[in-house]
Amino acid sequence: MVSNVKQNPEIQTTESQPVLAVKNLKTQFLTAEGVVTAVDDVSFCLPRAATLGLVGESGCGKSILALSILRLILFPGRISGGEIWLSGSPNKGGGEEPVDLLKLPEHEMRRVRGARIAMIFQEPMTALNPVFTVGNQIMEAIRAHQKVNPQAARERAIEMLRAVAIPLPHLRMNDYPHQLSGGLRQRAMIAMALATEPELLIADEPTTALDVTIQSQIIDLLADLKERFHLSLLIISHDLGVIAQVADSVAIMYAGKIVEEASARDLFKNPLHPYTQALLAAVPRLDPSRKHRTRLETVSGSVPDLKTLSLGCAFQPRCKFEMGTRCSGSAIPVITTQLDHSVRCIKYG
Repeated sequence: MVSNVKQNPEIQTTESQPVLAVKNLKTQFLTAEGVVTAVDDVSFCLPRAATLGLVGESGCGKSILALSILRLILFPGRISGGEIWLSGSPNKGGGEEPVDLLKLPEHEMRRVRGARIAMIFQEPMTALNPVFTVGNQIMEAIRAHQKVNPQAARERAIEMLRAVAIPLPHLRMNDYPHQLSGGLRQRAMIAMALATEPELLIADEPTTALDVTIQSQIIDLLADLKERFHLSLLIISHDLGVIAQVADSVAIMYAGKIVEEASARDLFKNPLHPYTQALLAAVPRLDPSRKHRTRLETVSGSVPDLKTLSLGCAFQPRCKFEMGTRCSGSAIPVITTQLDHSVRCIKYG
């Protein structure tokens, strides 16, 4: 499907095209010890008005992938290969052919960031400017992408704060980030991201550092806003519980590669990759039938050093099914085992 977007964009209607199609994306960093490949040959499609959950432990490349989509990788990092196709939205007139973001001049890419693709960053306290009020920051985002006067921008900012369920939005406009709780800061970030009516929203760990009750509220809010604003949503998390609540499909990432991708129902019901199986086995469960406590299962070993990865499977040293040189001797291909369920594992070759 990705290759069709590239070669024959006219054969698909705007509604049938994925809003985002990433193909063979590679992002690398030049370090004193050599080149580190943080995103390695990543491909996926995000259908319009759908939610894709990207899951993996810290350091696997999830956030770098998100920044790569927005072309926010700074030196010594660089996007060294691949394609990132963004399709036009029928809600904004439609008719636009898919465009490869990696080929856009920087001045055109600035029109895409914030307007067509918005991002909720991982930590709102550091993402929000501490010396400007929340209202000013939302108004600035609106006026950067829309030709409106200050009064119209203010009204739109208040409307968005109300949309994310912030109480007394006309008063909260004058608050500085430090005057808001963690949950309200995250809601303000969401309001800022949605103020310009983007087609695609990327949420990077949107529930980090929030207590369980607030986490649930933020996830429910994102699900509600997705339907209300007809968004396509890419949600990044290491929390499988969060992903299970909102995602239509799930991609599991390990050491810079996507190792399994499927619908959320199929992946949680029938995980194929040993890493996915280990992650799900480590999730705490409440089982009233058990009379005694059982120890949580863990994923043995540690995350590999990206500077010393071999050609084969990066998960091999931690895998209980490893097959010696079959896993390490050559690159592991992606195998499609059934409709819309793919896995990067030699077991299924």
